[in-house]
Amino acid sequence: MRIYVSADIEGVAGVVSPEQCRPGNTEYERARRLMTEEVNAAIEGALEAGASEILVNDAHGPMTNLLPEALHASAELILGKPKPLNMFAGLTPDFDAVFCIGHHARAGGFGILAHTTNGFAFRAVCINGRELGEPGLYGAYAGTLGVPVALVTGDDRCARENRDLFPEAELVEVKQALGNRAGRNLPVAAARRAIRDGALRALRRLGEMKPFVIEPPLTLEFEMNHPSLADLAAVLPPARRIDALRLELPAASVGDAIGWMNAISAMSAFLR
Repeated sequence: MRIYVSADIEGVAGVVSPEQCRPGNTEYERARRLMTEEVNAAIEGALEAGASEILVNDAHGPMTNLLPEALHASAELILGKPKPLNMFAGLTPDFDAVFCIGHHARAGGFGILAHTTNGFAFRAVCINGRELGEPGLYGAYAGTLGVPVALVTGDDRCARENRDLFPEAELVEVKQALGNRAGRNLPVAAARRAIRDGALRALRRLGEMKPFVIEPPLTLEFEMNHPSLADLAAVLPPARRIDALRLELPAASVGDAIGWMNAISAMSAFLR
């Protein structure tokens, strides 16, 4: 049984502020250790369930957050960026399940540190009229490969917005959102136990899991956080401007949609 793990940081127990998500300070160094240990908890549960191979992809910010020397010895690790499909780099159809560890609510949501890919750039990302966060967007990509999302961990708002997308998955809440930068957190040991147990339950029920699939044709729409960002994205030849903040781009596949999103995210640095 081959398990793929996409590891983010904003949904980790004990992480509630932007400072904890940015390299260069002591709070970040603490947060990346918390992140690594939550990933280890998921790995332990997967191994107990019989996983034979585990691939972990560092999916946050610079994508060099996880501590290789502290990661469970049974897992391989993808670090760095840019890389194909960014948050799901390395996922192939021969994996049996995806775990989203430390994930968070979508842009415009109430969750702790809620955003979609780039909090500076995007107010919303929609496929076929449905707002999706990172688990939904990348989970739909996994669906094109026939791989189900079996486990999502984060705050209660992350669980709530992904329940309809992954109804059979285990959704582990390690904290409750009290605002964008405040939350009630489980003790870190309890959070890790919950993740480990969730991973074990998920893989024991893997036969019930169905891939999340968005049927084509696809309509991809971005709502930007400022008209200047929409101006920038609209220079792409295939873009169609809808209004001051919104634009559409063609997407033959969910992978294409993610590619456009990541390209616009990178372009937005020009306006920071």
